Amino acid sequence: MSLENRYDFVLLFDVMDGNPNGDPDAGNLPRVDAETGLGLVTDVSLKRKVRNYVGLVKEEQPPYEIYVKEKAILNQQHERAYKAIGAEGLLEGKGKKRIGGDKVSEARQWMCQNFFDVRTFGAVMSTGVNCGQVRGPVQLTFARSIDPIFAQEHSITRMAVATEAEAEKQDGDNRTMGRKHTVPYGLYRAHGFISAPLAGQTGFSEDDLQLLWEALANMFEHDRSAARGQMATRGLYVFKHDGKLGSAHAHDLFERIEIRRNEDVAVPRGFGDYEISIDDSNLPNGVTLERKLG
Repeated sequence: MSLENRYDFVLLFDVMDGNPNGDPDAGNLPRVDAETGLGLVTDVSLKRKVRNYVGLVKEEQPPYEIYVKEKAILNQQHERAYKAIGAEGLLEGKGKKRIGGDKVSEARQWMCQNFFDVRTFGAVMSTGVNCGQVRGPVQLTFARSIDPIFAQEHSITRMAVATEAEAEKQDGDNRTMGRKHTVPYGLYRAHGFISAPLAGQTGFSEDDLQLLWEALANMFEHDRSAARGQMATRGLYVFKHDGKLGSAHAHDLFERIEIRRNEDVAVPRGFGDYEISIDDSNLPNGVTLERKLG
């Protein structure tokens, strides 16, 4: 069943003693806004966790395969599309990039039907074997922490050795030193948008929508690692519009959800150090607020 409503949503999550999203250009330090000190988590990182959750729950079976995943060879998936629509003859020779017209549209539609993340987030599929481009109906912003974060740096050692030569060194001389970066605590907020017209183009359905809510609520439960510490979704607040085009501006709706640090807390170290205020009175006509979590 296709979407008949527009959605805007607020996602809250936190981290304790972990690195929610390291920056490879900064020695894998937690991402931060240099001017304000607020922590950042990219939309790409959040989408990765949604993809991983859906792939785990649906066991990578159509129509819930995952297109963008570790070590995926994308052109092989494009070739599957052309074979599925009976156009494998176009894959022969050196003109793969010049494939165009109706066959590209058919291949793009097949990719949307089979891959959850293509019909959800969109994809550029014109690499090598051309399956066109898809503009996804679900878009996320960077997540930004409510308060400035402080990135702690920890020295770590490895007691085991890799070679016999290292094992022969005197005690203490064969230890490998390293660094680990963590945020003691940070509460992050991200915004999301779901376009019903774009959902109609990709085939993003009501079932896909419910799976997306489930993934956002549970994605950290299956993404544990020593580097990320303790992370959890703390709130998912969904503004549902009557109709496909919506009944209010997203930024006006987002301003109805405010997160403030408690006055008696100087340095937040837990979710209980914050107060969430939700103004659900006098919502614009045609808008309802659903609390999926929180």
